[in-house]
Amino acid sequence: MASHRKSRTPGTRVAGIRTPALATAALTSVALLSQTAEAAPGEDRPSLEEVEKKVGDLYRQAESATEKYNAAKEKTGKQRKRVDTLLDDVAKRTQKLNEARSELGSYAAAQYRTGAGMPDTATFLLAETPQDIFDQRQVLDRMTGRQKAAVDDYVTQQTETMKKRQEATESLRTLTETQGDLKTAKATVQKKLADARELLSKLTAEEKARLAAIEKRKQEEAARKAAELARQQAEQEQAREEAAQQGGGASEGSGSTGSTETPPTDSSYGTKAEKALAFARAQIGKPYVWGATGPGSYDCSGLTQAAWKAAGVSLPRTTYDQVNAGTTVPVSQAQPGDLVFFYDDVTHVGIYIGNGMMIHAPKPGTYVREESIYYDGDSAIHSIVRPA
Repeated sequence: MASHRKSRTPGTRVAGIRTPALATAALTSVALLSQTAEAAPGEDRPSLEEVEKKVGDLYRQAESATEKYNAAKEKTGKQRKRVDTLLDDVAKRTQKLNEARSELGSYAAAQYRTGAGMPDTATFLLAETPQDIFDQRQVLDRMTGRQKAAVDDYVTQQTETMKKRQEATESLRTLTETQGDLKTAKATVQKKLADARELLSKLTAEEKARLAAIEKRKQEEAARKAAELARQQAEQEQAREEAAQQGGGASEGSGSTGSTETPPTDSSYGTKAEKALAFARAQIGKPYVWGATGPGSYDCSGLTQAAWKAAGVSLPRTTYDQVNAGTTVPVSQAQPGDLVFFYDDVTHVGIYIGNGMMIHAPKPGTYVREESIYYDGDSAIHSIVRPA
C-alpha cells in the first residue's frame, strides 16, 4: 500500500532551482567577479560551483516568496468576496430595517392623530439598540398584538443588521492584513529579481561560456539519472506482468523496500492523468511568470493546478498545499501525472511524464519545458504525490 507521508518541516537547502544556462552563467560570473575583487591577497578564489549555489539561492528565495504571494493572493481574493457578500447582506438588512421602522412610524402617526399622547411605538423609534427596546417593558404591555409584532420585526432587523455590520467591519480589518501580506511578498519577489537583473547587466562572454559548460555537464548527469530510473521502472513493470501471468504470487506480500508491487490506484487515474499531461504539454514554450495561472504564462504551482483542473481535479493554489493533496509514493513508483515536489521547504513542483522526466515551469526567465526530475540532483526531490 502507498505510504502517507506528512510534509517535512520547512528547512533550508543550499542548492536552488537551476537557471537557464546563460542566465546561470551570467549571475554566477558576476558574483564570482565581485567576490574575487573583494578577496584579500592570497585568499582562495571561490569555485564556480560554490558561486552557482549562491545564485541558486537567490532564485530559490524568489520562488519561495512567490508561493507566499500566491497564498496571500488567494486568501485576499476569498476575503474580498466575503467582505462583498457581507456588505451586500448589510445593505439588504438595512432596507428591511427601514421598512420595519416605517411600519412603526405609521403606528406612531396614527396615535398622534387620535390624540393618544406620546405614541408607544414612537418610543421604540427613539431607541438606539435592541436593549433599549426591551427596557421599555411597560410600554410593550400597553401595545396591541399588531403593534408588538411590528416591534418584534423591528428588533429582529436591527439586531441582525448590527451583527452583520460588525462582521463586515472585522472582515475589512482581516482584508487589510492580508493585503499587507500580499504587498510584502510581492516586494520580496521583485527585490530578488531586480538583484538578478542587476547582476546580469555586468556579465562577460567568457564567464557565460565557462558556466554554461558546467550547466551542460549537470544536465547530462540529470539525463543519465532519469534514464536509470526509466530502466528500473521498466524492470518493475515487466516483473509485475510476469507475476500476473503466474497468478500474482511472485511479489505479493514481500513488504520489502525493493518490492516491485506498486500502490493501488483508482481505475480512472490513468485517464485523468492523460488529460492533465495533454494540457501540460500544450503549455510547453509559454513563459514562467511568478504568480501566473495561465493561460498565457504560469508559475510552477499554477501550471500543475491548471493541468489537473483540465482533468477535473481541483488542486490547491500553492506548493505548500498541493503536497498534501494526495498520496505520497516512492520515486521508483512514480506514474505519469504524479506531482514531483522539490526542496525541504516545498517551493517547486512539476508533473511527472514518465521515464524520469517531468513538465514544469522552472523560474523567471525560462519557459515551460520537459526536464529530468534530477535537474537539481537527487537530494532536491522532496516527494512524489499522486493527486487523484
